[in-house]
Amino acid sequence: MSRSVFRTIESRYGRGIAGLSMGGYGALKFGLKSPATFAFAGSMSGALAVPSWTEDDYQNLKSIRDSAFSAFGPPGSEARKANDLFEITRSLSNARIASLPYVYLDCGTEDILISDNNRFAALLREKKVAHEFRELPGDHGWAYWNQQVQEVLKLPLENCGQETQEEIAADERG
Repeated sequence: MSRSVFRTIESRYGRGIAGLSMGGYGALKFGLKSPATFAFAGSMSGALAVPSWTEDDYQNLKSIRDSAFSAFGPPGSEARKANDLFEITRSLSNARIASLPYVYLDCGTEDILISDNNRFAALLREKKVAHEFRELPGDHGWAYWNQQVQEVLKLPLENCGQETQEEIAADERG
């Protein structure tokens, strides 16, 4: 729909995706699963490990338990495995890694999700995925996100390269 209403750049270099909390999880998932679509995938305070959480993990997060079960099914389900960012990333081939968008993630040092974000950043380093991870003062709330969204909006321009002549020609051909 957006293409019919708005003037858009058709190549991946005209597209980025970012989100906060569960939206951060979604942005990284789309970036990992659809690298030809995006040049940038960003997450602020991402709920990156929700598909792998157990009942014990929900003890401090009962407010999202029902929605997580609705989206991913019970712990250990196939839907959870298929949507686990850690498993998706571990299974990436070197060729697939080379095609990924630039990945950005940040998380507040007082955020309940900081350890999951640290673990995911460590996995990105291990797999040699081009990324940036920032730990900054703040918690899981709008004061932090309002500050960080300004930074996230600048990052695609700084880190996403340019189209090659072949990609431009392919876009023009349709």
